[in-house]
Amino acid sequence: MTLSQLISTIDDIAWGPVMLLLLVGTGFYLSFRMGFMQFSRIPYWWKNTAGKLFDKHQAGAGEVTPFQALTTALAATVGTGNIAGVTGAIFIGGPGAVFWMWIAALVGMMTKYSEVLLAVRFRERNAKGDWVGGPMYYIKNGLGQNWAWLGGVFAVLAALAAFGIGNATQVQSIADAINNAIDSFTPNASGTFLFLGSQVRVSTFIVGCIVAAFVGLVTLGGIKRIGQVTEKLVPFMAVVYIISALIVIFANIKHIGTVFGMIFQGAFNADAAIGGAFGITIMTSIKKGVGRGCFSNEAGLGSAPIAHAATSETDPVKQGLYGIFEVFMDTIVICTLTSLTVLSAYCAGGIDITWGSGGNGSNVAAAMSSVLGSKLGAVIIAVCLSLFALSTILSWSLYGTRCCEYIFGHKSVKVYQILFICFIIIGATMSLADAWNLADALNGFMAIPNLIALLALSGVTVKLTKEHLSKNAK
Repeated sequence: MTLSQLISTIDDIAWGPVMLLLLVGTGFYLSFRMGFMQFSRIPYWWKNTAGKLFDKHQAGAGEVTPFQALTTALAATVGTGNIAGVTGAIFIGGPGAVFWMWIAALVGMMTKYSEVLLAVRFRERNAKGDWVGGPMYYIKNGLGQNWAWLGGVFAVLAALAAFGIGNATQVQSIADAINNAIDSFTPNASGTFLFLGSQVRVSTFIVGCIVAAFVGLVTLGGIKRIGQVTEKLVPFMAVVYIISALIVIFANIKHIGTVFGMIFQGAFNADAAIGGAFGITIMTSIKKGVGRGCFSNEAGLGSAPIAHAATSETDPVKQGLYGIFEVFMDTIVICTLTSLTVLSAYCAGGIDITWGSGGNGSNVAAAMSSVLGSKLGAVIIAVCLSLFALSTILSWSLYGTRCCEYIFGHKSVKVYQILFICFIIIGATMSLADAWNLADALNGFMAIPNLIALLALSGVTVKLTKEHLSKNAK
């Protein structure tokens, strides 16, 4: 077995049926223990999240506002996976993958709620006076010092995964998105833009240098500067993408019934939904849908609580409600819009789909181009993919830094940040097939210590939730 095959096998294990069952099973268990609050308390959590997004909040030293904590976490979860990843899940798993993605998200809402609640409940101040928290801290402070080693396992996996999932792969996504947009302006059929007789290409090295400079300016300014940037960047990129997707969907609105029919039929009879035998089984549909849903919204992985722990909000339950909203926005809204955009364009004859093959961002660009025109569609996807990737880098720089700090102490922070920034440039020029699979596997294995803590501390989560609701949600 070659090294590449070994890494691929490890990745398959990390995101295999057992892991997906653990993620969904934990979400269902937590949902059951809290009375499926994501459904029974919709007015309450909606009023206390979406209803307060534009309220003015003051954050003290070492803190960010609840909204900044949310956007920092969303910056990581709303990434290239919402476009390229969802498209790939549909192409390989069929339209039914969307249904299973929804299922994973609906139970994952309470997983993310529990993570955020525990992160605020068991956080602590570091040597600089900043709030720090996340799985490593609620393992140590919630389960006791004897379990601190398990928090260390999580921290090591997350700190290493940050270099791949939240760094090098994202830079290359930005370069690819820009070059795909340039291709849409190509004046000849040979695939070259004639400029001094050569093809115009944006160098990944140049992109890496520019991104590294920007990330350095932001991350070296600490959590407050990251929060200030993401609270402006995330709403902008989300609005641009949502509006663009809705234009395509409404242009193909007469096919929307067919699209939903394909999704629900494909969830239980994959080949029937696409009118032929393409070797897409129900298990393939479930695996791709659940896997993409869990990977996209990161419920259960333990990354987002690291950002939420820095909030100025003192009530763990109130901040936890943003965890429900986060999954809703990431998967139920943005991933669904990607799905409907691609499938409605397919039904309208705007794009072709080779079922059973891998899809990517260019397929979403093609779907948008079928309505908006080739140039505008490609530019919109290039802008969105670039912003999604950039925001992911910013958030994962924070996650990796906090994990490194947990292992080596506060003095290691600047060293890690500098290494992270430098790796943006290095990673931009690397061949990343193996690096992506390895980082992907580390990202998946992060969930194990986190899920252990969520289940072991579920009594704390239930107790705090009941106490809060008895006082505030009459």
